[in-house]
Amino acid sequence: MANISGVVTQLRQERDRLSRELDRLDNAIAALGHIGGRGNSRTGAAGRRGRRPRRKLSAAARARIAAAQRARWAKVKAKQERKAA
Repeated sequence: MANISGVVTQLRQERDRLSRELDRLDNAIAALGHIGGRGNSRTGAAGRRGRRPRRKLSAAARARIAAAQRARWAKVKAKQERKAA
């Protein structure tokens, strides 16, 4: 099993290295795109990978989301307490 965990560690390291390399390539492509006059934000690195700009939530929306999550956790904890008792 120790051999498998070593292989998994190596694969993760390789994945991280490739991810860093892809980021460098994306940055280079974006920089060259801006120089060439095609520096559209949709054609940049973020656009190619399908990332959208972050949406801003109002304070009220964040409060509703937080309250809903607290209710979900309370439900889960209540179910755990019933099982333990």
